[in-house]
Amino acid sequence: VTGALESRGVLRRMSDMLEMLMKRMDILARLENSTDFHKVDEARFPLDRFQPAAGLMERIQAIAQNVSDIAIKVDQILRNSLLNGKGVDGRRDQCEVPRDPKYPDCAGKVEWMRARWTSDPCYAFFGVDGTECSFLIYLSEVEWFCPPLPWRNRTAALPSPPPLPQVQAAFRSDLAQLLELVGTGKESLSFMKKRIRHLAQQWLRAARRLEQKLEGRQRDHKHILIHIGFLTEESGDVFSPRVLKGGPLGEMVQWADILAALFLLGHSLRVTVSLKELQSHLGVPPGRGNCPLTSPLPFDLIYTDYHGLQQMKQHMGLSFKKYRCRVRVIDTFGTEPAYNHEEYATLRGYRTNWGYWNLQPTQFMTMFPHTPDNSFMGFVSEELNKTEKQFIKSNKVSSMAVVYGKEASIWKGKEKFLSILNKYMEIHGTVYYETQRPPEVPAFVKNHGLLPQHEFQQLLRKAKLFIGFGFPYEGPAPLEAIANGCVFLQARFNPPHSSLNHEFFRGKPTSREVSSQHPYAEDFIGKPHVWTVDYNNSEEFEAAIKTIMRTQVDPYLPYEYTCEGMLERIHAYIQHQDFCTTPSLPPPPKSKSPAMQSPPSPLALSPNATHLVWSPSASRDPHAWPPVDSLQVWVSDPQHACTDTCRQHRLVCEPTFFRFLNKKEVFLQLGITCDSTEYEMNHLYPAVAENVRECYLQKEPLLFSCAGYNTKYRRLCPCRDYRQGQVALCRDCL
Repeated sequence: VTGALESRGVLRRMSDMLEMLMKRMDILARLENSTDFHKVDEARFPLDRFQPAAGLMERIQAIAQNVSDIAIKVDQILRNSLLNGKGVDGRRDQCEVPRDPKYPDCAGKVEWMRARWTSDPCYAFFGVDGTECSFLIYLSEVEWFCPPLPWRNRTAALPSPPPLPQVQAAFRSDLAQLLELVGTGKESLSFMKKRIRHLAQQWLRAARRLEQKLEGRQRDHKHILIHIGFLTEESGDVFSPRVLKGGPLGEMVQWADILAALFLLGHSLRVTVSLKELQSHLGVPPGRGNCPLTSPLPFDLIYTDYHGLQQMKQHMGLSFKKYRCRVRVIDTFGTEPAYNHEEYATLRGYRTNWGYWNLQPTQFMTMFPHTPDNSFMGFVSEELNKTEKQFIKSNKVSSMAVVYGKEASIWKGKEKFLSILNKYMEIHGTVYYETQRPPEVPAFVKNHGLLPQHEFQQLLRKAKLFIGFGFPYEGPAPLEAIANGCVFLQARFNPPHSSLNHEFFRGKPTSREVSSQHPYAEDFIGKPHVWTVDYNNSEEFEAAIKTIMRTQVDPYLPYEYTCEGMLERIHAYIQHQDFCTTPSLPPPPKSKSPAMQSPPSPLALSPNATHLVWSPSASRDPHAWPPVDSLQVWVSDPQHACTDTCRQHRLVCEPTFFRFLNKKEVFLQLGITCDSTEYEMNHLYPAVAENVRECYLQKEPLLFSCAGYNTKYRRLCPCRDYRQGQVALCRDCL
């Protein structure tokens, strides 16, 4: 027995070391997909560099499994020796596995516990000691696979107290407490606090305006955990060391603004940037993360990122599945439904390092409104008053250009463009460099080095042109430049960049095609503020520069990127988005009997007979959000996704409305003939293959997708209107 105890300790330490090694390798593999990783090192660290590691990972996992199995067997020998040496008296050794059809997995779980209860110390923490009764107590009271034991004293039978009245949120008028909540110890946190301080007055004015707009409307108060996973040491925290060296700051800009908005809206916040803090706030039991939480989750909402999502899954056990409906994932580039659904992504080749979470797609929140299947979170840019705008216009230097990009690698290979630009304009850069190593930029460029945000704003207020060279993608700087009266010039990508043809997007859970460096600026702002040209055409590039120098523009900032716009949007999400009680899709009919008729469609043909709208005679759920009155149903062209189809009609695709379209009657109402109708799992459905008159309905609600097209299908698309300057909200959504 003594030898077994010693062996168990050695084997457990070996298993722990192998587990840590796998986690470190997993961090390296995931770095490949981070936005920061590709900024400078795209050329030096190609994707295939990580492929040989896959085999090594498998071998390490196999060794770890063998060690774990040996440890379990040693543990079983030890336990049997102890049990044979002395009897285990009382009821705890007399339990039998119940056979209850309501708990079909109970016997299998008990068998698993017999073999592996020592694989995680959390089981012992909850009182498991190797006896049958301890297994059944755990599986019935901590987990929920077995029925409660009749002889156990249970308080669950007592009547529960009446629920407490819902506390209402009140707008805050001071950000000092938030700065304390953010904490210290990382350059990234210092950067976020500086940003919050800098924009404090704009945030406070915006909060007052929104409070007046809502006219005292009741708002539920929420307890919210903010876990910024990419800043934890366990995820590598590649951002903090580069804050002072010109690294990408877009994610930290967004997180700072999310914190400010949630706090001013009056909610209770907890902020974590370490795994240890996360475990403490969640109530994770000691061990390896296989057991549920020690108590009910104390948070109504959790805002995190992909790194934090992975950490939560690893440490919450079964509680992750129970509480994942409360999670909101800040996701810069978006996650499309085809990549989110684990089974479908695996079968159809959409599986990546980042997808397959089986969340509601609108739980993912993006930096720009490029993916209607996700929620648009956004960030804010600094607003100017009338006096500041007039001062900027009168002090613009028409021959001054600033290049977008703080890292020298972005400038490489751009000598041709720079020489053309230098013929007309004085070129300024903000490239980070160390004193002993000047940056590799042309001598005619006036490089200011890495500037504090305030000084960078001053530079933009003088410049006429802010020019991008194709990278970084979709950052906040172009919006800041346009807000300060610059014209933004960027490259058109032909063919568009996507995960199919470009290294940066490979592995990201989206098939979105990016037609320029900043598609939002191109599609939602456009000329005269934004020019998108073919940089491979020197004549077009040069002509654009000449025209821009003659063009007068006012500083411009879309409402959705103001403090008030972001507060308005997050307020609406918190009060209306509920993923824990999502309406389910009706099951497909099992019989084609005329007696089994589905309820009549609530839709009706529009007066001009081009599309469907909500019927005036149909009932309306007063709690439905967005309100169904905003719905319009259009049929796409074969080569168009629903995203494009809705935009053609100056609408936006609304995935929550797909459930109203997923009926055979809707095809008939649109004049589409169906010789056959099938329910299948496909992210393009509902759709029709007109050449063969085959209609298809969606079998899996998680696959309802605004994104995606196939030349074979015309898709049924749920579109809605939107508020001026606020594409995330319909006209009556506030």
